[in-house]
Amino acid sequence: MSVHPPVAMTDVQGSAAQERSAAAMHSTMRKQRFQDFIFHKVTLTFAASVLLALIGIIVSLIIGAAPAFDEFGASFVTTVEWDPVNDKFGAMIAIVGTLATSFIALLIAFPVSFGIALFLTEICPVWLRRPLGTAVELLAGVPSIIYGMWGLFVFAPLFADHVQPLLKSTLGQLPVIGHVFSGPTMGIGILTAGLILAVMIIPFIASVMRDVFEIVPAVLKESAYGLGCTQWEVVRKVVLPYTKTGVVGGVMLGLGRALGETMAVTFVIGNAHSLSWSLFSAGNSISSTLANEFAEAASPLHVSSLFALALILFIITFIVLSAAKIMLAGMSRKEGVK
Repeated sequence: MSVHPPVAMTDVQGSAAQERSAAAMHSTMRKQRFQDFIFHKVTLTFAASVLLALIGIIVSLIIGAAPAFDEFGASFVTTVEWDPVNDKFGAMIAIVGTLATSFIALLIAFPVSFGIALFLTEICPVWLRRPLGTAVELLAGVPSIIYGMWGLFVFAPLFADHVQPLLKSTLGQLPVIGHVFSGPTMGIGILTAGLILAVMIIPFIASVMRDVFEIVPAVLKESAYGLGCTQWEVVRKVVLPYTKTGVVGGVMLGLGRALGETMAVTFVIGNAHSLSWSLFSAGNSISSTLANEFAEAASPLHVSSLFALALILFIITFIVLSAAKIMLAGMSRKEGVK
């Protein structure tokens, strides 16, 4: 004969079990809230550290550049003279060299990078895609000083013996742009620096473009092909509109490296404080001027002028990135209107 526990005792045991379960759940939720709080504060600290570092860089540049701007005023940006002996400094030569070399690099690197990314994602055979993609990524990891040494000892002599004479005898004879391709064919100069920068930033832009091209849903491209579109039409009407933000980001990444590149430019730009219409002539950039003179700057005004150059480079980079953001915002607004 079985003996059943009293009903009252069963109710008490069930109530106790529910209380233990509720207490365990409450403890778990409290532990999770604490973990979320810690995670939030840690990630906030990481993000704030980036902002604090940026503010610290800006403040230090402004403080260091203040004596130069107090001495020369706004004319520091437009003055060509750079004379450390007499403490006369101007940033125009370095600014022109930086912008010219970066523009040449981007003018060459963008179409080449676009072609590489397009080939790897749309045309390249499967068996060749991985080796070529790996080669592009390896080029992005080559140190800049290697590019500089290669440019000075290998590329510049070949450029002086073969390419520059050809450009001078052809484009140099034209009435309008002839001055740009005139002058002594030394192999080093603004054009050489721009070409070396183009070789450096092509892997960066191509890698980013390839990655963003690969995220386009296959169903979109297959639908376009099903409607009778050609490969170029699919790229122009499907792939590019879908990935334009990533493409612009890749271009800005390459341009940012071109603007701030130091060692490779220092090797091949010629490091001459002079302005010329000829791309064959030696010049200077902000980064190469800083690399060449910062360790040897004797007077406080010379050091402050170098800080002023660094601040100008920061402002140029900020303007370029802001322009890219504004352009993307305008494109997004137009899409919303359509």
